[in-house]
Amino acid sequence: MAEITANMVKELRESTGCGMMDCKKALQETGGDMEKANQYLREKGLATAAKKAGRTTSEGIVDSYIHGNGRIGVLVEVNCETDFVGKTDEFKQFVRDIAMQVAASNPQYVSREDVPAEIIEKEKNILRVQAKNEGKPDNIVEKMVEGRIDKYFKEICLMEQLFIKDTDITVSQLITDKIGKIGENINVRRFERYELGEGIEKKKDDFAEEVEAAAGKK
Repeated sequence: MAEITANMVKELRESTGCGMMDCKKALQETGGDMEKANQYLREKGLATAAKKAGRTTSEGIVDSYIHGNGRIGVLVEVNCETDFVGKTDEFKQFVRDIAMQVAASNPQYVSREDVPAEIIEKEKNILRVQAKNEGKPDNIVEKMVEGRIDKYFKEICLMEQLFIKDTDITVSQLITDKIGKIGENINVRRFERYELGEGIEKKKDDFAEEVEAAAGKK
């Protein structure tokens, strides 16, 4: 068995955020292979998350994030099991990362279970028409629709988006990893995203005046 050095444990801890003893055990179990040890810890996190999935999350924090000199604002509520964990710097940073994700990727819902059935059916109808316009036979159309609706969910659902700080994982996987490290169930309950001027249609004459002003004509 390969010798497990303090530097190897330190390196694994820095890359995963897991505890020293967990990192040492992971390296021992995988013969000192850093990549396999990383995977071992991720799988352990999955198992931990599965065990804690049904536990009540009534603590946590509501956080805000403002981006682009006040052009985008986000409010997000993330829950955990205890007030103690909710006050830790690690949990607060995690919530801030979620708020930044919402600001950057503009999800419409937390998960696909939150998407109203009528919205899903409307999107499927659009995708069916697109597939038929491409000349696809009926037996292929539905398979294409299912594949494309999955892509649609990955765009509009926070849990299925790629995490902006590590695009090798989804937000759901990020949460699973964090549950494994913190040792408590975590739930993103809700969020609101505000973008300056969103929903306001500028009048054409106002736009023309802006252009003229920028050109120095006014």
